[in-house]
Amino acid sequence: METLLQESLAQFVSQFGTPPSYAACAPGRVNLIGEHTDYSEGFVFPMALPMVTLVVGNKTSTGVCRIMTIAEGIDDPNYIEFPTPSKDSPLLPGKPAWANYVKGIIAGRAGTCTLPSFDAVINSNVPLGGGLSSSAALEVATYFFLDALLGTSAEADKDKALACQRAEHEYASVPCGIMDQFISVMGKEGHALLIDCRSLEGRLVPLQDPGVVVLITNSNVKHNLGSSEYPRRRAHCEEVSAMLGKPFLRDATMEDLHAKDLSTSDNVAFRRARHVITENARCQAAATSLENNDYKTFGNLMIESHNSLRDDFEVSCAELDTLVVLACSVEGVYGSRMTGGGFGGCTVTLVKKEAVEAVKAHIQAKYAGTPQFYICKPSEGARILTLS
Repeated sequence: METLLQESLAQFVSQFGTPPSYAACAPGRVNLIGEHTDYSEGFVFPMALPMVTLVVGNKTSTGVCRIMTIAEGIDDPNYIEFPTPSKDSPLLPGKPAWANYVKGIIAGRAGTCTLPSFDAVINSNVPLGGGLSSSAALEVATYFFLDALLGTSAEADKDKALACQRAEHEYASVPCGIMDQFISVMGKEGHALLIDCRSLEGRLVPLQDPGVVVLITNSNVKHNLGSSEYPRRRAHCEEVSAMLGKPFLRDATMEDLHAKDLSTSDNVAFRRARHVITENARCQAAATSLENNDYKTFGNLMIESHNSLRDDFEVSCAELDTLVVLACSVEGVYGSRMTGGGFGGCTVTLVKKEAVEAVKAHIQAKYAGTPQFYICKPSEGARILTLS
């Protein structure tokens, strides 16, 4: 975090000529279990990461918003500027793609209050495209940065998360669920958060055992299929829930599927629904297991989750499957699974601390690609920073 901040401060001075006075950050997240359930109003169980997106900046009197990003992997151009939007002069999405996540937040705030013009630099150490929610971290960091500029926040935390989700829907055209924004806003150090995506209530679950580690492994692959298949999977879930006469798959049971005679093994609708129904049950059981320090059960649920995502929801890929198999073959690993939207990105593994180096060495020796490893503790959610 300190390195990220110093880089950002230096870049801001270089770009805009004065030191920044305002700053905010928001974390990425890893979802321990509960994948592709949030948009069916189900359950998810993420934790906030120590990796964050950071925004630093100043108010100006120019009437123009000038924003630069120095985050790695961002598509060019890395600089945008536009007149400060208002209710009567709305901000529209466009190119470059990264800017739409920022524009969506700015446009939403401009619709409810008078924004000042500003200069800003964005930086991040959340891996881009790794399934660790770099997009939500960017949205939430921007929201909290605007809070800092305005000196006030009129919205509750839940409403902030919903505003960020709405920005992603409307400006980035990604029909995401609420999990990523919710945990980025509301994460707490030392805790995972079981989220009911219907009620938007969260249950903090301690994850503080010094002998247990959350290991994230980045496959460093991202298949293009992911961008088109995510909305398709969401549509599948909506179609099946309509077939069952349910508002969402959250309300369906396996008995409902069998009663509709959807249970043939080659029926795509059946398999998509079976994943969501069983994943919701696994997610709730996993939270209870973690509360009881029952890591063996938690690990088994992770493996079941991965198998379901691979076979029923079909969002895994060969690289993720290989990483899970390699991790689970090392003594001391409780469980492992893909995390995020799928088709590449990361796996998450629950492992005894004493076995971490053996897991990393085994994967490095056997995995055909170049993996990256992150040993993570549950971290704090978004916050405004004080610059000295």
